[in-house]
Amino acid sequence: MSNPLLPSAIRAPFAKYSHGIEVPADHRLIFASGQLGIAADETIPESVEDQTRLCFENIRHILAAGGMNLSDIVRINAYVTGREHMQGYMKARDEFTSSPPPASTLMIVGGFTREQFVVEVEVVAAKP
Repeated sequence: MSNPLLPSAIRAPFAKYSHGIEVPADHRLIFASGQLGIAADETIPESVEDQTRLCFENIRHILAAGGMNLSDIVRINAYVTGREHMQGYMKARDEFTSSPPPASTLMIVGGFTREQFVVEVEVVAAKP
């Protein structure tokens, strides 16, 4: 079982994430490439929430292919194209994260390969 690291000497997290996650040596790791909010049929939803949900659904399939699930995520790196997308991203992300929450970083970037994309999510998962 991974161990959340939330030292009392530093400020508590701003949202649903852990400052750090300790992964025991006997765990397998999956590193998922960044996923964009695009469906298998090439449709791209307009809202950041719907794009985020697609990102995590894609991640769910990647993890399942390796015998893991969303509760095995220990690290999330996410990218949005503007501050106006942060709340929507976090709202949707929280639908897919377990407790204790994984370590997480959210960055604002200039854009992605297609103008319609407003979010990209990559993860690291660990399981014995």
